[in-house]
Amino acid sequence: MPGMVAFGRRWGIASDDLVFPGSIELFVRVLWWIGTLALYTLHKGKFDCSGGIVLHSYLVVLLILLAFIILSLCAIVYVSAQGTITNPGPRRSIPVLVYVRAILYVPELIWAILGAIWVSDDSQGCQPAEVGAVIAAVVASWILLLSTGVGVLFVFDPLGSTHPGPQSQEQLGVRDLESSQGSQLLSTARSVAVRVWESRLRLLCCCLPRDESHRAAFSSIAQLVSGFFSDTDLVPSDIAAGLALLHQEQDKMEQCRDPDEALSHSPSSPIAEDLEAELGKAAHCMKFAVAAYGWPMYVYSNPLTGACKLSRDCCKTQSAEYDLVGGDYMGCHFSSVLHSTGLQYRDFIYVSFHNQIYEIPFFVALDHKREAVLVAIRGTLSLRDLLTDLSADCENLPVEGVSGTCYAHKGMSQAASYICKKLLNDGILNQAFTIAPEYKLVITGHSLGGGTASLLAILLRSSFPTLQCYAFSPPGGLMSKALADYSKEFVVSVVLGKDLVPRLSYPNMEDLKRKILKMVSNCNKPKYRILLQGCWYELFGGEPDDFPTEMDNRWEEELNQPLLGEESLLIRSSSSYQGLASEESPVHGSHLPLYLPGRILHITEDGPSRRSCFSQVRYRAEWSSETAFRSVLISPRMIADHMPDAVLRSLRSLTQDRPFNLCPSSLSNSHLNVI
Repeated sequence: MPGMVAFGRRWGIASDDLVFPGSIELFVRVLWWIGTLALYTLHKGKFDCSGGIVLHSYLVVLLILLAFIILSLCAIVYVSAQGTITNPGPRRSIPVLVYVRAILYVPELIWAILGAIWVSDDSQGCQPAEVGAVIAAVVASWILLLSTGVGVLFVFDPLGSTHPGPQSQEQLGVRDLESSQGSQLLSTARSVAVRVWESRLRLLCCCLPRDESHRAAFSSIAQLVSGFFSDTDLVPSDIAAGLALLHQEQDKMEQCRDPDEALSHSPSSPIAEDLEAELGKAAHCMKFAVAAYGWPMYVYSNPLTGACKLSRDCCKTQSAEYDLVGGDYMGCHFSSVLHSTGLQYRDFIYVSFHNQIYEIPFFVALDHKREAVLVAIRGTLSLRDLLTDLSADCENLPVEGVSGTCYAHKGMSQAASYICKKLLNDGILNQAFTIAPEYKLVITGHSLGGGTASLLAILLRSSFPTLQCYAFSPPGGLMSKALADYSKEFVVSVVLGKDLVPRLSYPNMEDLKRKILKMVSNCNKPKYRILLQGCWYELFGGEPDDFPTEMDNRWEEELNQPLLGEESLLIRSSSSYQGLASEESPVHGSHLPLYLPGRILHITEDGPSRRSCFSQVRYRAEWSSETAFRSVLISPRMIADHMPDAVLRSLRSLTQDRPFNLCPSSLSNSHLNVI
């Protein structure tokens, strides 16, 4: 649903978004009116204090004013609940009702000021109950007025004045927006949107330095974010409703689907490859990937004992031995690494918690148990890391001996290059292999660290042919097809359940946007019902709602063009509706397709998806392919499955025979599962 147009601009809220805020305010106003009426009835004819006449007038006018406000809110809630997302016709009177409600704020503000003056000057001699009631009314008035002001700031769209108004859209039409006038209008809107997002990023990251690398990152991220929904006219609640509908559709399709045909062996490994052995190696490496997060993850994983164990080391006077650790001024990070890995100080070759954009913490240690020189790279834990994550442009990454186009995620490619230079130019790996020449090189990391580890493994492959890499929950939009195929020889990606991050890529997000548009355009229910049923389904489960889906009685070629209802949600022709015939071609013309690295080991829960908190969970692990991660799966666990402690628990449950509950207290729990 296009944003509501009022007061000469477009807002970040639609005409059907006023049901919930209107209902909440209506509830408060009714209680307020009842309380004021009770006060007036009890004290009628007894206002004999010095300011009694003013108090009597104040209450009478307040009752009348609240009655008008309640009537206007009833009308707003009723009208806003009519129609559907793509059928705003029954709600055409909403702007007029909003104007009426805005006008009523003026006498309410005046009366709140008069009430405050009466309380401060003329309330002497009046009953404490009367004075208290007036004070409560004045305070409530100011709270509601301030809440309204904050709400206006939330729904204010800085780009509202640059959007074409209803008349200009009607005159130009959707397809006519591709004319010279429409192209110029959209170009101006995009440039303004980029500037607005750059300003938002600078405000969010106000504590970061203003050097050239940060300015370039802000500009790149602003162009990416502002351009994603630039071809649609959706408000945030439309996206939320579409996600709620899509989740139920995906669950309905999953219930009707045959059991997955699992690959019993890796697609590129010999048949003799032992899946259980790979799981054991992955579980061992994941311990180091979690340790790379430092003390925050250690305390999070050990909430009862973690802080106490670290406090003995963090506050000690720094000795010479801690000069090895860069960027860890209190020593807490390194202490947590020692506790998490079980290694001794002498086993560490290099540890750095230096953190800048494109420069992420890592450590190098000797893993005597597996006879490996292990490089563990930290995942996202700071704003600088987030900027590295969001620098998602493609960057060339030429690799000798790889046929095909080689490119990768810009932020992680630069982070991998930074670590590669440190390892080689500073002689870190040379020092490690001087101590243990028979050891092999193993690289690991989680999330941002997993993606960086995969690219670092590719960069070091020519120098260390026997190296191995275990990437946990790496981002889906990481490397080109040629690099992904090349990395299958030495990289294993581990993905848990419906983790969102391994499914994040620009083509997947375009596909998600296309599905959201189809869901909201096909559904014939009002938005407030969609959101209520969606919240109930997320919290308590049940059967998916029976609504029309894009898969019902549709031919594939019909999905290549937007529906009539969707045209009302498109500002310009969308690249989301390119043909679906070629899976190899990128979905978005300006964004090349990127893939997960290496062989993919997918861990899923065995049994029903919804269980009580203390239910025992069984896991299964199987080799998968990148095609299984070409769409975003909506689930309450799409974020929880990405957390490093959850990945470690699942791996331990597959390698140790002990029960596991959904509510573990720490990472020390181990679990029973099946492969």
